[in-house]
Amino acid sequence: MSHPLIFPMAAHVAWTACLYVLLTAARAPAVWGVGRRPDGRNPWAKFEPRISANLSNQFEWPLFFHIACVWLILDQDRGGLPWALAWIFIVGRVLHSLVQVLTANVRLRGIVFTVNFLAVLAMWAWVLARAIGQ
Repeated sequence: MSHPLIFPMAAHVAWTACLYVLLTAARAPAVWGVGRRPDGRNPWAKFEPRISANLSNQFEWPLFFHIACVWLILDQDRGGLPWALAWIFIVGRVLHSLVQVLTANVRLRGIVFTVNFLAVLAMWAWVLARAIGQ
């Protein structure tokens, strides 16, 4: 039987893969000429650096999410709180991506990131509480 934390981890991997596809599509007019405007411009030029930056973000703070999940899986912790926090993190990651790629609203992006950040910190508090309690 699989551990419930595998699913939010897989969701993050899938989301990151989607961002790679989106970045490839955004770069296609410049790299391969596919989808280029008649005047030669890339219609996605505005979004390409935002997608690229967001994709880089998927390998920063999420690293701590995945490490906490692996520890909890190895510890065979099936508690509901880490599972809920993991899904809060995933929803927050998707929202963070959408805000970063589709808007220039840095304040909203910061708020969404803070939710992600706190969810992972809470997961680590859970990990540490379990480690100390053993």
